Amino acid sequence: MKNLFTSLLIVICVIAGAATSMAQEKVGYINSANLLAEMSAVKSADSKLESMQKQLMKRGQDMVAKLQKKEADALAKMERNELTDADRERIAGELQKEGLQIQQFEQKMYADLEKKRQDLLKPILDKVNKGIQDVAKENGYTYIVDASTGVLLYARPEDDITKLVKAKLGM
Repeated sequence: MKNLFTSLLIVICVIAGAATSMAQEKVGYINSANLLAEMSAVKSADSKLESMQKQLMKRGQDMVAKLQKKEADALAKMERNELTDADRERIAGELQKEGLQIQQFEQKMYADLEKKRQDLLKPILDKVNKGIQDVAKENGYTYIVDASTGVLLYARPEDDITKLVKAKLGM
């Protein structure tokens, strides 16, 4: 009985200590999606990415149009019986090879766009993260939660540090 009482007392002390330490924690939140959407640097990066994407898409479309023309020319020659079996095999191999090149181009295009996106956004995100860290340190926040992730269930408006971070970033 004495051991049970001692164990219960220890558990109560641990819970009370945890509750006391949590009461001292200061939690703030920010909506990083809204913040980034308002930043001119992000808008500029998006514009550059869109321009790059249009250029790459045009190149891809030109490649497809060229392949389609070759296919149509080959079909027309086949209908007129102008191709030998060896010509048909050679043309089929060429068309297949070009089709694979188009697929590889498309995969590379998406990889290049993603790399460019990361290259353009990294310095912006680093700047925002530094701003968040600076505001958290200056205002005694222990934790900052991102409200744009959809995980935040409740937050007091006075704990929203978005305005402070905007000021820190000169926005």
